[in-house]
Amino acid sequence: MTWSKSLTALAVVFFVSGLYDTFGGFYYSFLVGIGKSIDTPPTHQFYALFIASFLFCFAYLQFMSAFNIRRYLLNVGVVIIGRVFYVILLLLFIILVDGFPKTFLPTAIVDSVWTILYIVLVLFSDEVRFRDLFLPKRGEP
Repeated sequence: MTWSKSLTALAVVFFVSGLYDTFGGFYYSFLVGIGKSIDTPPTHQFYALFIASFLFCFAYLQFMSAFNIRRYLLNVGVVIIGRVFYVILLLLFIILVDGFPKTFLPTAIVDSVWTILYIVLVLFSDEVRFRDLFLPKRGEP
């Protein structure tokens, strides 16, 4: 099986964004929930670990999908939806809720950058269509 440059680039970006989510998981696990890093808004340790578990799951999904990106393009779409949902939700709270801290605004920016990178790499690919990220392909068994 031959790998195109665009699929290789997408796989590398997807893997590296998994490293980012792994870092986020450890950050939430060991710093946020115990008040050593972010205490505004105050976060109970349970919720910090709960969020960390999602970040670790996202990271695992990205790591394993990156090794066979052509087969798991749908997972790229899943991560795009998750990141876009997070960014929109966070920005709405920052804009609409009085006194909501802007502490997590940098994460919204980074998640937006990852999403844009995924989309740009797919749009410049000769063999992957944008809809491949969101609709399962029917084809060879």
